[in-house]
Amino acid sequence: MCQAVPVPVAVAACLLAAITWVYLLAGHGGYWRTGQRLPPPGREAAGRRGSGGPTPRADTAASPAAWPGVTAVVPARNEAAVLPGTLPTLLAQDYPGAFRIVLVDDDSSDGTSEVAASLGRQAPPGRLRVLPGRPPPPGWAGKVWAMQQGLRAADDAAYILFTDADIGYAPGVVAALVRAAEDDDRGMVSQMALLRAEEFWERLIVPAFVYFFAQLYPFRRVSRPGARTAAAAGGCMLVRRRALEAAGGLECIRGARIDDVALGRLLKGPPARVRCWLGFTTDVTSRRPYPSLPSLWDMVARSAYTQLRYSPAVLAATLAGLLWLYALPSAAALGGLGWLAAGGGPAAGWLAAAGLAGWAIMSVSYVPVLRLYRLSPWRAPALPLVALMYAVMTADSARRYHLGRGGQWKGRTIPAGRPR
Repeated sequence: MCQAVPVPVAVAACLLAAITWVYLLAGHGGYWRTGQRLPPPGREAAGRRGSGGPTPRADTAASPAAWPGVTAVVPARNEAAVLPGTLPTLLAQDYPGAFRIVLVDDDSSDGTSEVAASLGRQAPPGRLRVLPGRPPPPGWAGKVWAMQQGLRAADDAAYILFTDADIGYAPGVVAALVRAAEDDDRGMVSQMALLRAEEFWERLIVPAFVYFFAQLYPFRRVSRPGARTAAAAGGCMLVRRRALEAAGGLECIRGARIDDVALGRLLKGPPARVRCWLGFTTDVTSRRPYPSLPSLWDMVARSAYTQLRYSPAVLAATLAGLLWLYALPSAAALGGLGWLAAGGGPAAGWLAAAGLAGWAIMSVSYVPVLRLYRLSPWRAPALPLVALMYAVMTADSARRYHLGRGGQWKGRTIPAGRPR
């Protein structure tokens, strides 16, 4: 690098990267903090919101005067293997009001309906309905269409909990979600499920996936009324039904490949402009395994280019930004230190110092997410390596799109198409 790029230019680029990291740490909505947790009950607790306290339980928190009806909608496609570990946690929710679950079998071929029905027989009568899904009409993404079918079957429930088949719930979560929505008149309350991080590749890539998502959509900005940032976490989205209707319904996002972000934008934007909340939790967990690099690669590449709105210009800017912001500081630090060891002069010291400054601030920002996943903070300096992997995955996502392959999920090819 020292030979290919003039040293003053490299030092200036590293200093600019370090300054950018200072801004990200101090001024980008606190995206790196994981204390954005479900608000405590009662408006008197507003000053304590985001303090990182535990999720309130149904038996310890103040209750609404009347508990509104809730229907959980679970799109499920070939989920027979994961349902025994997740569906019982939803069936067992001790919600004080009316609570039902509609599981939409999205053309499964592995006995998903049978497994779900068997699990439902162990729950209170009428708690679970297994709905055979119909093929999506033209223009509808498969998951959004399954959500729509579940919504239609939700009768007159005041709240819809859109969740995934691989999501497990701790006791009292549904009541806590409703309480948070009722307490501050929120149209949506969403929690980022704690993803599985047990195998080597999961521990390397999954925390960074959450970190990058929060960097794109700082949770505190999403939760701030009037802020333009809008998003949600698809594994757990409690939506007020009348707010969804006021926004135009799921038909408005029928072609969305990233349904959670699209739903957040729909609800927070005009004409509805409802209050939304997005935060972290350890009480909602994803049980889906991604034990190998190819499985994680597909998870990222399936939607990365969609997130960039299929724009080659945005793709190029994103890749350049990843290289500059993540790879350059660490490369400059290592190169400058090596140059110093070989007898380099003041220029080597400046290069090493500028690179180390950016690398250090970057690493500090990654530590809270690692702690959330009970991983050592000593993993933080490896973030540039993971960012490089994400850059390659993103480029591969674009390659797949331009080859006409789109994404694939559970044996279904998602056609490549412009987002709505």
